[in-house]
Amino acid sequence: MSNLNNSIRTDWEMDEIREIYHKPILELMVEAANVHRQHQTGSEVQVCTLLSVKTGGCPEDCAYCPQAARYQTGVKAHGLLKDEEVLEAATRAKNAGSTRFCMGAAWREVRDNRDFDRVLGMVTQVNDMGLEVCCTLGMVNEYQAERLKQAGLYAYNHNLDTSGDHYSNIITTRKYEDRLNTIDHVRKAGISVCSGGIIGLGETTKDRIEMLHVLATMPEHPESVPVNALVPVAGTPLEHQPRVSVWDMIRMIATARITMPKTMVRLSAGRSTMSVAEQALCFLAGANSIFSGDKLLTTPNPDFNEDQAMFALLGLEPRKAFKNALEPAN
Repeated sequence: MSNLNNSIRTDWEMDEIREIYHKPILELMVEAANVHRQHQTGSEVQVCTLLSVKTGGCPEDCAYCPQAARYQTGVKAHGLLKDEEVLEAATRAKNAGSTRFCMGAAWREVRDNRDFDRVLGMVTQVNDMGLEVCCTLGMVNEYQAERLKQAGLYAYNHNLDTSGDHYSNIITTRKYEDRLNTIDHVRKAGISVCSGGIIGLGETTKDRIEMLHVLATMPEHPESVPVNALVPVAGTPLEHQPRVSVWDMIRMIATARITMPKTMVRLSAGRSTMSVAEQALCFLAGANSIFSGDKLLTTPNPDFNEDQAMFALLGLEPRKAFKNALEPAN
């Protein structure tokens, strides 16, 4: 079933998404590439940088996460970084070609305290640099989302991680509905939504399709959908999970692109183990955003120089900051 028309659908049926996901891989990639070029600039990729501004010590039990306090993973916990350290990192990212700067804090939820006030100040300062500023801070309520918006926050990341059915196998310290509620609060505040998931968590293909269905049937599609491959970390319950196949990543990316044509689909965690050829296939299938820089919070990631060389080889160019806000609506 094709989506080669100008309408953006939010009424996808599960069977439709399943049919797309299971298409022969080359046929799927061709369709995704066509949808991508109809709705996006094909040679353009958004370059994002993610900085952990508060690391480790998280009370959650996410089975994949090295920052959970209950797991022995060798991650050294540190409190909130100084403003100067964050601004220096943002400057380096901007100079290297990033147009979105995301700050992550290992919190279960935002609390109305001095640390949150400091994060709001960081948001304002990074926004003043001309970067799209994003945060991932755990759960937020409506009031906190409003404060982030007023400070200049452009986007908020809160991943679904997996399907609702598989969620309790991965996380027990919060509910799937908590994820959805935070996304609703962010959307109501007028902040761009960044929400995707992780594959390789022991989920079934059905779980992957169900997660895509939740994203594709939101009243408004997330402006950004990260597709992560699990990076197994010693000391976590998922340390022995096998590496996700690049073909599985391509199916996720292509299905996301077809069902959410205007969304930025981000090739995220797991990219460090991919060859340039594998990444090129992901771009062809509709990925048009990456994280660049040597770390994604606490896991390895290709550095800026490697990515610049890949962009030159593939004829890709960085997307400008605030592009959607600067362009007239279609």
